Amino acid sequence: MTMLDAAADRLGSVSSGNALELRGVTKMFGALAAISDITLSVRPGERRAVLGSNGAGKTTLFNCVTGDFLPTSGTIRLFGEDVTAFPAHERIRRGLRRTYQISLLFGGLTVADNVYLACRGVSRSRFSLVRPRRGDPLLIRAAELIEAVHMTASRHAMVSDLSYGQQRQLEIALALAGAPRFILFDEPAAGLSPTERQELVAILTGLPRHIGFIIIEHDMDVALRVAENVTMMHNGRIFKEGTPAEIEGDPEVQALYLGGGHD
Repeated sequence: MTMLDAAADRLGSVSSGNALELRGVTKMFGALAAISDITLSVRPGERRAVLGSNGAGKTTLFNCVTGDFLPTSGTIRLFGEDVTAFPAHERIRRGLRRTYQISLLFGGLTVADNVYLACRGVSRSRFSLVRPRRGDPLLIRAAELIEAVHMTASRHAMVSDLSYGQQRQLEIALALAGAPRFILFDEPAAGLSPTERQELVAILTGLPRHIGFIIIEHDMDVALRVAENVTMMHNGRIFKEGTPAEIEGDPEVQALYLGGGHD
C-alpha cells in the first residue's frame, strides 16, 4: 500500500458532509464588491471547475477560501469546521492546498529536492537538521509524488532547466505534499502547449479519489474534461451551475462565454 492509499484509508471517515461550504461570502474593496453573496458546496472528493471571464471574481474567491483575504461577510467551512477567520497557515494544517498562477519554485534545486522540501515543510520534523537517509519516509513520499505528476524521468533535473509545463507539473506535486484533503488549482493550464495540456488533464484525472479540488481555468477544454460539476461566475456572482455537459450546452453560457458555440 502506498502512502497515497494509506491517506485515503485515513480519510474514509470524511465521506459525509461537505469538504468546502461557502455561505453568503462577500468581499468588498472599498465600495467595490469583488464577489457578492457566494454560496457554494463541494463534497469530499468532488472535482469542481469555477469558470468565468477576467474580473468575474474567481481569484478573489480562491483568496477568501485560502485565507489570503478575509471575507467582508459570510462564512467558510472546511470539512465542517468554520475557518472564516482562520489565517492561511491554519487552513493548510487542516488539509487545504493551493497552486498559484506564478510559479513558486526553487530554481537552483532539483525536482526531487523541491518535492522533498515541500514534504519536509509540512512534517513534524521540519525543524530537524539531520540529513535524510535512504529509506526516510519523506524521501519515499517525495518519490511517490514525483511519479504521480509523471516526472520520475526528470527527478534529478534542475528546476531552472525545466520547461514551463514541467514546472506547472512540479507545482502540483508540491500541492500534494502532506496528504492534502482539498486543493485549489489556479489556472494550471495557462501558457501550456496542447501536448502539455493533455499531460495536465491526465495528471488531474489521475489524482487519488479522496482528494477533491476546485480548478479555475480559462481553458474550457481542460476544465470540462477534469471536472464533475461546474460553477460559472459573472461580475462577482454565481451565474450558472451544472455538469460539464449542461454548462457546455447552456444557451446563456454560450452567448456570454463561448461566442455561441464550443467544439
